[in-house]
Amino acid sequence: MKPVYYIFVFVLVFVCLQDTFAQTRRPTRQRPSEVESNNLPSLTERAKIKNEEESKSPAHVVWEREIYRYVDLTKENNAALYYPVQPIGNRMNLFTLLFKLLMDGKITAYNYFDGREVFTEEEKIDFENILKKYQILYTKEGDRFVVDDSDIPSSEVTMYMVKEGYYFDAATGTFKSSIIALCPLLVREDYYYGGTTSDALFWVTYDEIRPYISREMIMTSNYNNALTYTIDDYFRKQMYSGDIVKTTNLMGRSLAQEVGSEPEALKHAQDSIENQLKEFDKKLWVINTEKDTTSVAVNDTEDNKKTNDNPKVVRRNTQKEEKVSKSETSKPQNTSPTRSVRRNRR
Repeated sequence: MKPVYYIFVFVLVFVCLQDTFAQTRRPTRQRPSEVESNNLPSLTERAKIKNEEESKSPAHVVWEREIYRYVDLTKENNAALYYPVQPIGNRMNLFTLLFKLLMDGKITAYNYFDGREVFTEEEKIDFENILKKYQILYTKEGDRFVVDDSDIPSSEVTMYMVKEGYYFDAATGTFKSSIIALCPLLVREDYYYGGTTSDALFWVTYDEIRPYISREMIMTSNYNNALTYTIDDYFRKQMYSGDIVKTTNLMGRSLAQEVGSEPEALKHAQDSIENQLKEFDKKLWVINTEKDTTSVAVNDTEDNKKTNDNPKVVRRNTQKEEKVSKSETSKPQNTSPTRSVRRNRR
């Protein structure tokens, strides 16, 4: 009995050791959304290729209008971009995500100029200059910046300037809108003069941040706490709201410079621009309201059914056809060929 017992124990120990050795040697597979550093997702080649396809400009744009909006994050319908102010696990708000992407050198920031924006190599911003200018505490490990989450001024970024583009693509016959760029505004209290001051930090292009914000889930409702949308969905579906402050024009003037700073005049100009976009979309398609072709087709089929069911019901065009056929049959028809007969003269 003892040899059998020892053999059983030996086999059990051997199986346990083999399983433990296999677990230590087995490589761990990382999901594409696994974080690299600063809780940021790493991009796969598939995500990069998809972003390149989505970033391609439309084939044939024959009409386009660019609009600038101020998106106030203190309003309830825009609060999804503001909370959580401090990161909770892997969840973070839009500015914290942009800040960490800049800190890791994954995206590029461009200078903000009042009245124009240029996304070129000459207008790139050094991230360290931003940290020094706004007195943000940081440390440097080699070429990498390290900023604690509590030192990121995400709570003070309560507004964004969003540049939108509305265009008609003749190649596909569609009227669409897209986000071109975002500019976070740092709103701080002015202890010397009172009130608040707002500073436009930098521009980031939407095409460059899309692959990252398309993975960041956000909560968009107070009544549904599930993370059902991404930040990219939030912008694409235009779930935000904002006041128009400028449109691209020949003179490069803002809306306040064109109509004045009176609230009523600004509101009237903003509503006028919104209505122009809606009317342009409506006028792309011609709807014939004078004649309902569906009812005509239904009436024709009903008339055909009545004619086939009741032989006494004859339509007008049928009577005309019968009259023509009767007149043609009443005429004598000579179907045989005529022969020429020549008499013999004696």
